[in-house]
Amino acid sequence: MTIHIRRAAVLGSGVMGSGIAAHLANQGISVLLLDLPVEDVTDEERAKGLSAEHAPIRNKRAIEAKKQLFKQKPAPLASKVNAHRIEVGNLEDDLEKLSDVDWIIEVVVENLQVKQQLFEKVEAHTKPGTIVSSNTSGISVNAMVEGRSETFRKHFLGTHFFNPPRYLHLLEIIPTKDTDPEVLASMKAFAEDALGKGVVEAKDTPNFIGNRIGTYGLLVSVEQMVKNGLSITEVDSITGPLIGRPKSATFRTLDVVGLDTFLHVAKNVYDQVDGEEKNIFDPPNFMKEIAEKGWIGSKAGQGFYLKKGKGKDKQILELDPETLEYREGKKLKAPSVEMAKQAKGKAAKIQALAYADDKAGTFTWETLKASSYIQQRKLPRLQMTSSLLTMR
Repeated sequence: MTIHIRRAAVLGSGVMGSGIAAHLANQGISVLLLDLPVEDVTDEERAKGLSAEHAPIRNKRAIEAKKQLFKQKPAPLASKVNAHRIEVGNLEDDLEKLSDVDWIIEVVVENLQVKQQLFEKVEAHTKPGTIVSSNTSGISVNAMVEGRSETFRKHFLGTHFFNPPRYLHLLEIIPTKDTDPEVLASMKAFAEDALGKGVVEAKDTPNFIGNRIGTYGLLVSVEQMVKNGLSITEVDSITGPLIGRPKSATFRTLDVVGLDTFLHVAKNVYDQVDGEEKNIFDPPNFMKEIAEKGWIGSKAGQGFYLKKGKGKDKQILELDPETLEYREGKKLKAPSVEMAKQAKGKAAKIQALAYADDKAGTFTWETLKASSYIQQRKLPRLQMTSSLLTMR
């Protein structure tokens, strides 16, 4: 079975949905971007003769999302001209257009009931055999299609992109118990060959693979930050390239992802596991408090970091977890950090940090040893670090 996807629909025009639409458009695929209709009309719009029945008002969410693609950094569009492949609409007036697409990707709010209701509408407007997928970061894909027809279920699966979709290589594909094996194989091939993704097939478990591991690892880092009295900038100065991770490290990555999204993902696991593992998926209060304030990261203009000023006066301030105020951040200075910078190769850098008996070494060691693989082996510190380095 070979899948030919020339036209797709993305349902949900938030940061993730519009980013996926842009990535598809970059690959030459025409995209229908839909979101909930808008009914509110401003005085300025009324002066132009517009009302709540007009498309520019009804489609306002998707229209604005498309405009934001030109402003976001890093750029979702490989070329601005690719935006012409993205058609906008809304989830009430334009559902009949779904009959003309080859692939439908749902990217709405992470709420099982909302998704189930949407898929009921989708099935009523699609031709049999259309590929339908969800970009959920961890909700059960089997539960989403309960009540749907056998044909719909055979052509349904999870396709979990990571943010930003254009730049992050990983794509998790999650089949349901009813997904046709040929559909699964063809979608994996399409994602790799046409979209340039590194595909990992995941089971239908809470948060699948990437977010289950990533959430755990990040919360362990936060736990050790608090325990060892480190600052946000100090943690990021360790958990980036020095240990083989991106420059965004821990908290800059959280600001890009969005704290609201992260807390939802953490709660998804917290609600479904028991025992000692459950505790680590309960984020500390300071993270919950800043989320309540709306300080959820880049999309809100502030999160763990706050940018102030422009040009020469530009400052990047860090959050103080105790006072919830912003302050100037300083990178961690420790002998092991300097040794790691001089070391060649990831293995040597990790060794320089993990073996060290200083602030950075303690943090690195306590964070890395939280791996269940290493804990179960109960090896001495030197041997455990060596075992860790063989897991690359």
